[in-house]
Amino acid sequence: MRSIPDRIVWDALAVLETSARLLKLLSLLQSRRSWTGPELAEQLGVKTRTVRRDVDRLRRLGYPVHAAPGTAGGYRLGAGAALPPLLLDADEAVAVAVGLTTAARSGVRGIEETSLRSLAKLEQVLPPRLRRRVNTLQAYTVPFAGWGPTVDADVLATIAAACRDRETLRFSYRKANSSGRRLVEPHRLVHTGRRWYLVAWDRDREAWRSFRADRIEPPLTPQRRFAPRPIPDGDAAAYVARSISSQRYRYQATVILHVSREAVEARVPHSVGTLEAIDDGSCLLRTGSDWLGGLAVYVADIGVDFTVVDPPEFAAMVSALAERFSRAAQPRT
Repeated sequence: MRSIPDRIVWDALAVLETSARLLKLLSLLQSRRSWTGPELAEQLGVKTRTVRRDVDRLRRLGYPVHAAPGTAGGYRLGAGAALPPLLLDADEAVAVAVGLTTAARSGVRGIEETSLRSLAKLEQVLPPRLRRRVNTLQAYTVPFAGWGPTVDADVLATIAAACRDRETLRFSYRKANSSGRRLVEPHRLVHTGRRWYLVAWDRDREAWRSFRADRIEPPLTPQRRFAPRPIPDGDAAAYVARSISSQRYRYQATVILHVSREAVEARVPHSVGTLEAIDDGSCLLRTGSDWLGGLAVYVADIGVDFTVVDPPEFAAMVSALAERFSRAAQPRT
């Protein structure tokens, strides 16, 4: 049997190495809006001139890779007639599948069928190993029965576009016992996992408000552009948490936690209450509940010393429970 010349072997290996590098380069360009030449060179383990040659190869293959000169420039994968292939690693494929599956149960009307169609298209372009992994995830995931209000996808899209373009929105807003027209400056959409909220500046009331998106009724009319205002505390999610807490609970409590905000923020989700730093060793917790006893146990279970600021009923409940727990811990004779 005749042996294959070393030159042919080395040429074949070089082609394989270049092809693998091109796929990795394409994947990097898909993963971020813009890359500098040195950044790509570091990721690929090559010199910047090799990056330039590889970018030229991708262009000859039909991929629209744009380059901007100068220190602020970089490479960007643009939109074009010939779309690049979908390149996903195992973790990315599972993440997309999970996202599409949960999107069908996100409280958005009409999105379930669209999500399932998208998932079917994703499966068609995945290699067998990843397709099997995604199918397994679907087959052994049982959805919990849906509950709570739903919102139309077009309403969310219109609100998001108005937030992006900084255009005022006029719409009808339906509350429990009333309805009326609102003119707002939309800031952000917030999804709590159960409901969607619009955080906006209410022009008529001259104040920040949170609006349940399922109570916003079409048509939504974008109007004049506006200059953005700073959201209170710079956090739309925290603002919604405070608004929800103040609306749905009978008792509103303010408590000083004798520890830094950073030390406890992981133990106090936005859906339960909000934290405000006082100094390096303390923070303010604002929370609420319909049951003061349960609230007292929750605050104590955070695991740090605390002082009740208000209401007085809550302070009395904490004191009564403290005495009861103290007696319970004493051995009976």
